[in-house]
Amino acid sequence: MSVSHRRPVPLSKAYRLLNHGPTVLVSAAHDGQRNIMAAAWAMPLDFEPPKIAVVLDKSTWTRQLLEASGTFVLNVPCAAQADIVQTVGSTSGLELTQEQGRDKFDTYGLQVFTGEQVEAPMLEGCVAWLECRLLPEPGNHQQYDLFLAEVIAAQADERVFSDGRWHFEGQDALRTLHHVAGGHFLKIGDPVDGKTLQP
Repeated sequence: MSVSHRRPVPLSKAYRLLNHGPTVLVSAAHDGQRNIMAAAWAMPLDFEPPKIAVVLDKSTWTRQLLEASGTFVLNVPCAAQADIVQTVGSTSGLELTQEQGRDKFDTYGLQVFTGEQVEAPMLEGCVAWLECRLLPEPGNHQQYDLFLAEVIAAQADERVFSDGRWHFEGQDALRTLHHVAGGHFLKIGDPVDGKTLQP
């Protein structure tokens, strides 16, 4: 995606990037090492300051890097990236690093850019990015694998998100992904506006 399509999202609207429940890619970096993984369970928690929650299994390399650095990125991938999502969600970055000396980005030719606030790489081609600062809650981490964070910067692809709203019409490849199970995803559908019923 051309840089010209990336636009800052006001932090007061950042929750809308996740409100519809997309699968996300979590990226983190620490001490010269980096990784990226898929996460189906991520959600907004608050408006101002914006906060998010994401579930990260204890066995993941991304979680180790995230805990060490205290920061991470939620990348919101699109339908055109379904193969990338499946691949980074089903391979071990730690094993690649230990066995081949290459991380997932190098191994799969993933292009990244640098965010405004955090060290973690941001994946090109996604439709939104949320830079996050970890809120230390060791009990939640250990007992529930639940991580809370404050969103400190956000961007989105203006072709499908502007003025605080998603608009995917005519942009099928840029629709967000929603994981079902076993490598199967749904794409976000068409908008439906609800009306308040009169008593």
